[in-house]
Amino acid sequence: MPASHIVRFAVAAIATGVLALAAASDVRTRRIPNWSVLALLGLFIPWSWADGGATLISCLAAAAVAFAASVALYGFRLVGAGDSKLFTVCALFAGLAYLPYLALATTLTGGAIALVALASRPRRAMALVTLGGKGDGGRGVPYAVAVAAGAAMVIWAALTGLLGPFPYFGATAITPAPPPRAPPPGAWPEPLPRIPPARPRTGPAS
Repeated sequence: MPASHIVRFAVAAIATGVLALAAASDVRTRRIPNWSVLALLGLFIPWSWADGGATLISCLAAAAVAFAASVALYGFRLVGAGDSKLFTVCALFAGLAYLPYLALATTLTGGAIALVALASRPRRAMALVTLGGKGDGGRGVPYAVAVAAGAAMVIWAALTGLLGPFPYFGATAITPAPPPRAPPPGAWPEPLPRIPPARPRTGPAS
């Protein structure tokens, strides 16, 4: 196995542990420690070095998109500031090619957590909705669990080849061939080529 692959697998394993600790902290205290975000940011350095920095621009662009989207959600009080920071740093590892998968996995996992909370404690869930996501003594939904689970799934699925890059519309769109033009109204169709009749054999009869 090439050294770059070994580095990426090692970084992915450490990052998964950091994500698990961040999610556990969010479940217990509804706070994501800043050290976990800084640790993931530091792990991105060897992650990017492993491919020679070839995807650095894509990773930074993905982080910018994730930051803008999560800050907008924070403005509507749908997620916390720690959730925004964690999702942004996870987008560095995904890059633009896997950012849609990260967003989809995080959204589905977060929706599942919300449904479980609604089914298990409906009064608390209604308080969260009524008070803008902060109810029951300020303990909101632990979205770090959704971010951590989504990031871990995408990272490991990409490393093991179970998940390919998201198809870019501009890069992979195939322009269909134009349909054949119909003849103008009143035009005669092209005549079929004439096949000459077969000539009879003129040789001596046997």
